[in-house]
Amino acid sequence: MIYSRLFFTFHDRLIARIALTLILLCFCASLGRPLNAQENPDDVLRVETNLVQLNVGVVDRQGRAVTNLSRNDFVVYEDDVRQPIVNFEPATAPFSLVLLLDMSSSTRNFRMTLKQTALRFIDALGPADRVAVISFDSKVEVLAKFTATRQKTADAITYAEGKGETHLFQALRRSLEELAKEGQRRKAIIVLSDGLDTEMRNMDRAAAGNARTNEEAVASIKPEASGTLNEVLNAADRQGVTIYPLALPSGDPKRLAFPEPRQIAIYTSARTRMQALADRTGGRLNAIRRLEDLGFLYAEVAADLRTLYSVGYQPAGGRARDGRWRKIRIEVARPELIARTRPGYFAH
Repeated sequence: MIYSRLFFTFHDRLIARIALTLILLCFCASLGRPLNAQENPDDVLRVETNLVQLNVGVVDRQGRAVTNLSRNDFVVYEDDVRQPIVNFEPATAPFSLVLLLDMSSSTRNFRMTLKQTALRFIDALGPADRVAVISFDSKVEVLAKFTATRQKTADAITYAEGKGETHLFQALRRSLEELAKEGQRRKAIIVLSDGLDTEMRNMDRAAAGNARTNEEAVASIKPEASGTLNEVLNAADRQGVTIYPLALPSGDPKRLAFPEPRQIAIYTSARTRMQALADRTGGRLNAIRRLEDLGFLYAEVAADLRTLYSVGYQPAGGRARDGRWRKIRIEVARPELIARTRPGYFAH
């Protein structure tokens, strides 16, 4: 009986010690790894905000960029009501950029040129700019996550391949999802494509199916009324993302080998949507007329990014999210200067 009692006492103590050790190990592990810790040191914590974020370019009367302004030089109006600026970054502040590459069949003949110019583009960026590379064809693939390490970005561009359909707008949505993880940094997407998204193309073909003339075909499609386009634009609005489309010559409606009404309408609508991406986000559509110009246009975009200020404001009075259009106007204290930014946003 005494032996049995001693055995159970020893056994109980042993179990208690093991349990205590396990609890201490779990506690130490929790100290060493915070909840939801980032696995990649390049990752940036996402911060939710209701700020309206603007990328603003300023030029003088001769069109030369002005990059030495301060917060006090800017005045922002929403629906003609002055707004308090609560966040400001100078033109030298770094960007988070998505380099979006069309790897569909339409780019196969000049893929080497595409890659070489994209590599020169990343060399023109600032050392603190973070770049992600996303390719698209019949699928969308993140080839390199956001990083300031240029070799990782260069490797992703070099090994990018693909063929098949063009899922442009799916790729834009994915790009915006990735940018949402970059917190309150300045953000942009540089997209190289002919704009002929496969899903949109099929819908446009059906809409223009009964048209007999070029005019009827073009009028039968309402490209800017597309729900997919507006979903992308609204998501870009919420983050203050500027989109720079580089439109490949293969998507130019004037270059069609066999122009017939439906084809003209499809190509015209695709180019209109590319223009809308630039106009709504404060970017610029660069139409590539010759592939030899691609390197120059990439360099022009890199230069433009280095001249943009970031201005954030919180709508006075906490404007309702009623889906209505809010007109934005930005002025510079010096009357000889001209400011350019996106024209507004829908308050979703």
